[in-house]
Amino acid sequence: MADRVPMTRTGYDSLKQDLSRLKTVERPENVRDIEEAIAHGDLSENAEYHAAKEQQSHIAGRIAYTEDKLARAQIIEIPTGPSDKVQFGATVVLSNSESDEIATYRIVGEDEANPKEGMISVTAPVAQALMSKQVGDEASVKAPKGILEFEILEIRFD
Repeated sequence: MADRVPMTRTGYDSLKQDLSRLKTVERPENVRDIEEAIAHGDLSENAEYHAAKEQQSHIAGRIAYTEDKLARAQIIEIPTGPSDKVQFGATVVLSNSESDEIATYRIVGEDEANPKEGMISVTAPVAQALMSKQVGDEASVKAPKGILEFEILEIRFD
């Protein structure tokens, strides 16, 4: 089996819901679309049919991808209470050493990552630089604009 995919229980449950929706809602709707397009006759020039078949392939790919992720899932239970080190599931408050800008990130699995909501993948350079660090430690991240330096202000699990 390929590499395990770390994720939170929430991320795992979300993927299971996505898979269920794909199988019970999107795929049956697509089958109806294909049947309707076939009923229109001449498939060689039937744009609706070709679009529905393309969508069928897309849905099948998403189902296979999601099933693979779930099969390889490694659910990591998030610790409760205080912790002195950054680890998977931690919410980390950082200060940019140059600009003093404060940023808050939660370290999650790849499929849960949403940078706009402050959720970064455990494989992201920022997350990798923070792992096992403690409050007061500095972390350096190589970014397109150069090296960014951060100080860890707080580590929590919420």
